[in-house]
Amino acid sequence: MDLARSWRLKDQRYRLEGTVCANCGAKFFPPRQVCTECKSQNLTPHEFDGHGEVYSFSTVYQAPLGHEGNLPYIVGMIKLDEGPMVEAQITDVNPSDLKIGQRVEMVTRKLREYGENGLIVYAYKFRPLPNAN
Repeated sequence: MDLARSWRLKDQRYRLEGTVCANCGAKFFPPRQVCTECKSQNLTPHEFDGHGEVYSFSTVYQAPLGHEGNLPYIVGMIKLDEGPMVEAQITDVNPSDLKIGQRVEMVTRKLREYGENGLIVYAYKFRPLPNAN
């Protein structure tokens, strides 16, 4: 991943910014330019609050290039409280302790780095909320 792409995606990765349709109120993540509900192009940026629940998850034991240092790690589908479904890594939890329907919140964590002096890429991940089911 290059520096320019990382810069373009910074609002999504650091603030979970998507879009909301000004006509029908549908919300999207990642951001869209056309509403899939009413076909309007009148969409505005929307920052999601980052709370939701685990819809499904799996533990990854063979990672793609660049992610080998994180093995094993959990990837899940998070159903945000505001509607959209987000695919993301789930962190700060033992895979055996994670449950479907568990409440989670977004956090910003290091995703990968490119060499000792290279670019460090941060992104959103989700972690379980303490004392939540």
